[in-house]
Amino acid sequence: MLTPDDFSYSLENTHVLLAPNRKLDTFGTSLVNYFLVTEEMDSVNKSRVREGHIHAERPQIITPQNMAKLMLEGFGDQGERFAEQISAQSNQFAFLKYGFRVSKSDIRSYDVHESLENVAGRLKEELQLKNEPLTALLTGVDDGWEVCLLKFMIDMIVASAPGNLGDFRERGMI
Repeated sequence: MLTPDDFSYSLENTHVLLAPNRKLDTFGTSLVNYFLVTEEMDSVNKSRVREGHIHAERPQIITPQNMAKLMLEGFGDQGERFAEQISAQSNQFAFLKYGFRVSKSDIRSYDVHESLENVAGRLKEELQLKNEPLTALLTGVDDGWEVCLLKFMIDMIVASAPGNLGDFRERGMI
């Protein structure tokens, strides 16, 4: 189990070497392929490569009316009044809810007896040649590799959200 310091260290040491050149899909599920290279802390020149897929589900629109319905559960009159105020401002804002899952069965891991820099550099060259629009190459921390992966996905959601909102607006959905 990671300590709070381990968690912070994992976040701070997540680096995207090759980012997807496409945002997450607005109207469908996106399949993001990732390669995460970490370094063994107890061994010299030993790196671990993890390959896998992240299924990013279609973003859902959370409107003030929907949010008000969600907020009312377990709240009394004050909650209801607040929900009514939010609903009255429905044309001013909307939120997107993103869902994603890492399929553990899709993860392949292997060790390479080279430095992280060499392994990541070679992988980057290979992946650039393939030019797949939803493929990413990351470096991170071995013990906190899942934190590194989640940070990457949160960053990808943040980068995709403006375009996704624009797509919804263009179709008159918000």
